[in-house]
Amino acid sequence: MKHKRILLAAALLSVCTLASRPAMGQTDVALDPEVGARLSGTVDKKIARGLHLTFEVEARMDNNFQSFDRVQGTVGIRYKMFRGAKVGVAYALIAPYSTANSTFKSIRHRLMVDASYSYDIGVWRLSLKERFQATYRSGDMNEYQNPRTALTLKSRLKLQYRGLRAVVPYASVELRNTINAPAIAARYNATTDEYLPAEGVSSSEAGWFLDGFNSVYLNRVRGAVGVEWTLTRRSSVDLSLMADYVMDRVVDANSSGTILKSYTYEHGLVGWLAMGYTYKF
Repeated sequence: MKHKRILLAAALLSVCTLASRPAMGQTDVALDPEVGARLSGTVDKKIARGLHLTFEVEARMDNNFQSFDRVQGTVGIRYKMFRGAKVGVAYALIAPYSTANSTFKSIRHRLMVDASYSYDIGVWRLSLKERFQATYRSGDMNEYQNPRTALTLKSRLKLQYRGLRAVVPYASVELRNTINAPAIAARYNATTDEYLPAEGVSSSEAGWFLDGFNSVYLNRVRGAVGVEWTLTRRSSVDLSLMADYVMDRVVDANSSGTILKSYTYEHGLVGWLAMGYTYKF
């Protein structure tokens, strides 16, 4: 009973997030639905009892399978603290790809810290995973629009059916929260469709519209159904269908920070077909 109460409390905390919605002066933009694909391969090496080292390579396609989106490599380590509880840390090198220029864009560096807990109820397994991640954007960027390092908190609740021998069906829901989004303090003039500085602030002052990077909001809800299929004692495949409802606040400003061009709320549905192969030894 104690484990059930811990899992339930953690799950309630994970869904107590700030819902995303248009802010004052934001333009509402509905995005067209699209579908993409994710292919990954993972090597899982047992170092010691409860301690594992992993390496993963992943490639993604988006825009209804018409564009190559990115390739990334991740190395991580996880430790099983006690029954049902695991912690881990990982580093990912992300190379986004520009189809328009046929070249890779500025590399991103991502640090991830995980904590998860699972509880078995007969043939069912319920698990909660919390992930904090920090993504550093290298190269040139407009730092009046986005922070150099984006901070995100993900919360995933997953239910698995383990009554079959080699196949484990599952369903999950995940919430992603941006925790250092730009906070906009500009006044919006609906008549002229322009943004004005707050009282007493000069429009020539750099960053007059930016009240720091301290806005927190829910920017994605992901639902997934899939199956984990054990092929051999060492290898397995994970096949899944994912649906993301994204809700992004997008700032468009000039590079000197003296003009806020637009502040939009973009939302829409993105589907993913995902397949991952894992080899353990």
